[in-house]
Amino acid sequence: MHIHLADQYHPGAGWLHRLDPRVKVIICLGFILTANGLPPGSWLSLACLFLIALGAAWSSGMGATFALRRSLIALPFALAALTLPFTTPGERLLEWPALGLAVSRPGLIRAASLLLRAWLAVQAAALLLGTTRFRELLWALEAVRVPAVIVSLLGLTYRYLFLLADEALHMLRARRARSPGGHGPGMRWQARAAGGMVGALFLRALERSQRVHAAMLSRGYDGRARILQKRQLVRADTLALTLAFAGYGGLIAAALTAA
Repeated sequence: MHIHLADQYHPGAGWLHRLDPRVKVIICLGFILTANGLPPGSWLSLACLFLIALGAAWSSGMGATFALRRSLIALPFALAALTLPFTTPGERLLEWPALGLAVSRPGLIRAASLLLRAWLAVQAAALLLGTTRFRELLWALEAVRVPAVIVSLLGLTYRYLFLLADEALHMLRARRARSPGGHGPGMRWQARAAGGMVGALFLRALERSQRVHAAMLSRGYDGRARILQKRQLVRADTLALTLAFAGYGGLIAAALTAA
C-alpha cells in the first residue's frame, strides 16, 4: 500500500508562474468572489469565467485541461445542491403527486448555478496551487492580511500531513502483519481496530505537536511565514491585476444588467 501526497506545484516559465504570489492570491480571490457574486442563471458570465480559467491554464504552459481535471473534486460537494430543485418554490417543471415531490424552475437554476460556481472556484484554486510554491503561497496570504494563525495552521498542516500519513501506513502494515493469511476476523472486529488506530494516531499527533511547538518556540518562531527572497511588484503584476478586476467588474455589471 502506498500513500501519495504530492505538492501540486508544477514548475514552468509561463506568465502565471512569473506573477507575484500576492497578485495571484488577490486575482484568485477576486475570481471566486465574482463567481459567487453573480446572480443565479448568469450563464453567459459563468461561461466567460470558465473560458478565462481555460485560457489562463493554457497560456501558462500547463495545458487547457490542467485545472479542468483537478476541478472534478468539487462534484461530490454538488450533492448539497440536489435538494434545491425540490425545495425552492416557483414554476414547476416536473411533478410527482404520489411522492409529494416537484422540480421547480427557480430551484433548478439555483442548483445549476451553485454547482458551476463551486466548479469554477476549484479551478481557480487549482491554478493558484499549480503555479505557486507552497511556501510562497503562505507568504502571500500573510502579505494580504490573512490572520497569521490561519497561515500557520495551513503551513503546519501541510508540512506534517505527510508525517501523519506515513505513521498511519506503518500502523496499517503492523495490523496486516498480525492478521493470519492477510485476512482479519469479522467486520465488527475490524471496525473496532480501525477506531483504535484512529484514536492512537490522534494521541501520537497531539504529543508530537506539543514537542514540535516547544522546539519551534525555542528557535524563535513567532508565527510568521517567511521566504528568503523579497518580491517587488513590477509592471506585469500591476497590469494583470488591473485587467483581472476590470474583467470581473464587467462580468458582474453585465450579469446585473441582464437580470
